[in-house]
Amino acid sequence: MVAIRKSNEEGHRRKFLVVVDETPECDRAIVYAAKRAARTGGIVTLLYVVVPGDFQHWLGVEDIMRAEAMEKADQTLAKASDRARSVARTEPECVVREGKTSEAIVDLIETDADIAILVLAAGLSSEGPGPLVSSIAGKAAGNFPIPVTIVPGNLDDDSIAALA
Repeated sequence: MVAIRKSNEEGHRRKFLVVVDETPECDRAIVYAAKRAARTGGIVTLLYVVVPGDFQHWLGVEDIMRAEAMEKADQTLAKASDRARSVARTEPECVVREGKTSEAIVDLIETDADIAILVLAAGLSSEGPGPLVSSIAGKAAGNFPIPVTIVPGNLDDDSIAALA
């Protein structure tokens, strides 16, 4: 069951969810979400998903790898937050989840009723728009709990600002 969105109720603000990774197109999604949030009085929620490693059989290695992954998540989110602030003077909220990316996205949407829109950016490679865009815009699109905005990866900041 999908949680009812509360972003239009009094005391709630619409949240634009961006999945942060280290792809070049991720910046396009951050810029769009920040501009849109600033224009509509919303909030940018930046999600970084740590994919767990399979190192349970090595004593201590799993803890070290998890700590390194969390440190990388914090650094990546700090950089993404700086970018959101610089383009729209908006203060994003940051969330780190562990698990499969698609499951972490849906779980966060279901637990935070203010998240109203998922913002993704399409990659420019010849292999397609990227695995996340392909999975969400593909077979899962009909069952996704909220609208998805897909920003073309080739748009510059001015073009994004005009659309947001």
